[in-house]
Amino acid sequence: MNTSADGAAAGGLQRLAQAAGFMVHWRDAFGAPHQVGDEVLRNLLAAMGLPAGSPAQIGESLKRLEQEAQAQTANLLVVDQGAAPLFPWSGPPAYRLTLESGRTLGGLASPAGPGLVRLAPLQEVGYHALEIGDSRRMLAVCPARCPSVAERMGSRRGTAPPWGVAAQIYSLRGAEPGCGGDYTLLARLAEEAARHGAAAVAISPVHAMFSAAPSRYSPYSPSNRLFLNAAYIDPAHALDVAAMAGREEDVLMHGGACADANHVNWEEAQPRRLRLLRQAYAGFRRRGAHPLAEELQAFSDRGGVALRRHAVFEALHASHVQHLGPEHGWQDWPPSLRDPASAAVAAFAESHAEEVGFHVFLQWLAHQGMLAAQQRALDAGMPIGLIADLAIGTDPRGSHAWSSQAEILPGVSLGAPPDLYQAAGQNWGLTAMSPRALQAERYASFIALLRAAFAVAGGLRIDHILGLMRMWVIAPGASAADGAYLRYPLEDMLRLLALEAWRNHAIVIGENLGTVPEGLNERLAASGILGMNVLWFQREDEKTGEGGAASACVFLPPSSWPSAAVSMTTTHDLPTVAGWWAGRDLYWRDRLSPQGAKPDIAAARAMREREKAALWASVQSTVCSAVQGDASGDAALGGACGSRGGPAAEAASAAPSALSPPASAPSGAAAPAAAAPGTAPPATAPIASILCYVASAPSPLFIAPLEDLLGMEDQPNLPGGHKDYPSWTQIAPLPVDAVFKDGAVLRRIAAIERGRRAS
Repeated sequence: MNTSADGAAAGGLQRLAQAAGFMVHWRDAFGAPHQVGDEVLRNLLAAMGLPAGSPAQIGESLKRLEQEAQAQTANLLVVDQGAAPLFPWSGPPAYRLTLESGRTLGGLASPAGPGLVRLAPLQEVGYHALEIGDSRRMLAVCPARCPSVAERMGSRRGTAPPWGVAAQIYSLRGAEPGCGGDYTLLARLAEEAARHGAAAVAISPVHAMFSAAPSRYSPYSPSNRLFLNAAYIDPAHALDVAAMAGREEDVLMHGGACADANHVNWEEAQPRRLRLLRQAYAGFRRRGAHPLAEELQAFSDRGGVALRRHAVFEALHASHVQHLGPEHGWQDWPPSLRDPASAAVAAFAESHAEEVGFHVFLQWLAHQGMLAAQQRALDAGMPIGLIADLAIGTDPRGSHAWSSQAEILPGVSLGAPPDLYQAAGQNWGLTAMSPRALQAERYASFIALLRAAFAVAGGLRIDHILGLMRMWVIAPGASAADGAYLRYPLEDMLRLLALEAWRNHAIVIGENLGTVPEGLNERLAASGILGMNVLWFQREDEKTGEGGAASACVFLPPSSWPSAAVSMTTTHDLPTVAGWWAGRDLYWRDRLSPQGAKPDIAAARAMREREKAALWASVQSTVCSAVQGDASGDAALGGACGSRGGPAAEAASAAPSALSPPASAPSGAAAPAAAAPGTAPPATAPIASILCYVASAPSPLFIAPLEDLLGMEDQPNLPGGHKDYPSWTQIAPLPVDAVFKDGAVLRRIAAIERGRRAS
């Protein structure tokens, strides 16, 4: 055995991995140190086009990375406001700056070391054009932080910190039961929420999906994050647009309610909606030249190559669905169609011009729908309005991955390592922007994503914001545990995020849950990015016995929660208050676990009773202990909106109840006072008290999920892709227009406002 040669090869492999951005050494959620195995590194490097199977391959791959670095001239300098830009230059020192405002500055660059020069400090934020010698560069001068909630509130700041509502658009109940919500219903929800004191409505991602594949509807697995979900277009609005452009009788609406009034059947609802939208497009086109046609053309021109490629992708994908199936991707197309710039793609687009135009029309309508929802929210007095959600990545089979192949991570999937909640780790089946490509193309794709999101909202939640620092990537065929962290240019991305947020006067929230790198929360706070304080994680567990199982817990008082974060009871991936209290999550855990891995459901339920007692004790110690409306009022609404046959009373083998239709309308009966301090937890979830409790945290914004306002038991999504769980399909039990007229909902809002005043 040649030990020295083996050691040299291993050292070369690690040098290559580190040069490619991989973290060879890392710590897990438990603080334990790890070193990524050589085989894992080889597989990941190979998947990213950097072969490392031999010393010769390692040398060639290192040389390739060096050449890439040399070719990357600093065409975009990203600097802090007030800092003196520093960059490599050895030519004449005279420079000229054309600021974004139109003002021009000139001067001489100062020597700052071998081959380096420095400009005078700049205070004006924005994108500025720098000319020095024969070089042309962009200079992004970025503010220190994103706008705060208080700055966004401005003169409309009230006497108490603000609160908002989180909602799933598809869950909004309208005139077409079972067909799913739309942008018009979102606008109506925002208006009503604003009239009842809400400052914001947070929504899950509305990125473009696969119009020809309605079975692919998870909002966190989009086709393209630059564009919007056509499934949320209100057909009535589209038909109105067509009627304004042509003859009303040309665009009659044919439809009716979908079969299931309580869950969206996407494979029924989406094709039905698309048929109506095609009818609207046909009516729109019959009129020919008219002002709305000019608006559509202007929208198409602004969208440029990216919009056209997305529309062509949608048409191509639809043309292959019949023989390749809905789950196929562009990798399954004939080779001549896999390149969006190919002659074959151009010929297809020309011969299918009407279909391509239809998908541009859909994006125009979707953009109008989101803009209208935001404007109606603001007009109704909502200071922030919509808070959009930016998914962490895209489906590698989708529009963005096809349209911009040089921008994405090739061959690997995103996920998460094993942690406290997912012992096997997670593989999300997504791809994301390549850190090498980001720097090579001056962050253009990242800036475009931010601009697309901020264009239709007053705030942005960034899913898995830890990904701005590092992503857990997994090679094809590997387990989620056999991955590695890939570094991203955190500082530049945070600066650009602050600049784009500043340009749109928008707030930013980062989902900082999971294995958070040391120091990242502090760095996000310094950038004005709010974290997330979720009730279920604001606790300390006492662990005993073999394996460290939790035997007791203490919920931390909201007054001690971090202040640089949004407070909330739950998220779309976690139990609702009513569901947690009733043990609905435990029921699903037991039902969906494979036979060989069933949890000890009796022990889990016993632990839940202790958790409820701990939470109730903490609630009783706050001003929220005196909230009215937890017993009869919440019980009535919870029973109507939750699943029938609560899991606490069910055997593990009982038939599922979550798909049962809910009972009829909730009541607004008067409720008795809350239990006295020291008493046992109430049998029914004390939703109003818990909302008040979380709202009392010293956070700049509290967000109440619509599911908690309505007392629903099942959470919107159960991670893991369980086919027997109704993820991303549940419809709210009350129509949008009735939500804020219900007595129990109004009591819960009053409880939220009480908590906010006490925060």
